[in-house]
Amino acid sequence: MIRRIAVAVALFSLAACTPPDVPAGLKLKPASYASLPGWGEDDFAGTLPAFLKTCQALAKRAPDEAIGPQALGGLARDWQAPCAAARDLAPKADPATTRAFFERWFVPFMAEDDRGRAGLFTGYYEAEIDAARAPDALHRYPLYASPRGGTTLTRAEIEAGGLKGQGLEFLWLKDPVDAFFLQVQGSGIVTLNDGGEMRIGYAGNNGHGFVAIGKLMIEEGIIDRDSASMQTIRAWLRANPDRAQELMNRNPRFIFFREVKDGPVGAMGVTLTAGRSLAVDPAFVPLGLPLWLDTTWPVDHGAIKRGSPLRRLMLAQDTGSAIKGPVRGDFFWGSGEEALKFAGAMKNPGRWFLLLPVTAAARKTLDVIDVVSSLK
Repeated sequence: MIRRIAVAVALFSLAACTPPDVPAGLKLKPASYASLPGWGEDDFAGTLPAFLKTCQALAKRAPDEAIGPQALGGLARDWQAPCAAARDLAPKADPATTRAFFERWFVPFMAEDDRGRAGLFTGYYEAEIDAARAPDALHRYPLYASPRGGTTLTRAEIEAGGLKGQGLEFLWLKDPVDAFFLQVQGSGIVTLNDGGEMRIGYAGNNGHGFVAIGKLMIEEGIIDRDSASMQTIRAWLRANPDRAQELMNRNPRFIFFREVKDGPVGAMGVTLTAGRSLAVDPAFVPLGLPLWLDTTWPVDHGAIKRGSPLRRLMLAQDTGSAIKGPVRGDFFWGSGEEALKFAGAMKNPGRWFLLLPVTAAARKTLDVIDVVSSLK
């Protein structure tokens, strides 16, 4: 009897404290909802609709398809029950019932890189910009559709005319800096000079790696690290047109666009939700996964001061060429200049907790249970 009790205690302890298999470079530590900082303070506004978009995408997967690297997010079938429960709850959800839903269907784990370093969280937004369908005296800088068969031309080569004559010019802008930042963000709402409006989104790239020119500008003493933001970078480029193009060309990656009906659409193929969608590195974090974010506000916001805790439930629904690492996220703030105020200033340390489906988290401990059971 005593031996059976000891085995049961060992089984419980090992199963509860053993994190799931994870990609190299990522460490997960078991957590509880009580240990999540600020968990009881989120109003969860927009969370269930954002989560249901994840469900729509995962519903298209085969039941036994792995979700994320090493099936960290389980299998597609692990999401069927929570998604059905979310659909039933959505019409009558409030903060308490939404919180209880995630507590019922997901298990939290604190994520770290294998060196225990703090995570880094930046922000992005959907630009709003003026454009024309054809070039004129004001609109002289093209956005391009994706070339048939792709291209390996660098940004410098494209800007020098490498794609001319192929009929790929998609829209025309007034400012080359606007065109550059639109590519960095990957999507935008375009107001046309003929009175129309168009939403554009990512259609491909030239295959070159992304280089952050803001980092280059800091390293070369062009801007100060403490004041660096999208806004200060953009202002410097506009004020120094003689140097701007050369500097922008040092990021060889070039983005192509297409018209989209809904948006902005993230890498998961779902419409992003301002304040709830997050871009992640899919080599470490499964797309679709809920995450509890613990970082700080990048700017003052009403009574909230810069540096105050920013803690809320997010959905991993997008990726980014500069978003690399096990605890690296890009917070989607929405559209327009108001969103830019937050996105442009955000470069904050923090951490997050991954919420794994209960059945997937339980299955990850089966090997431990089998080993302990063999001791009986």
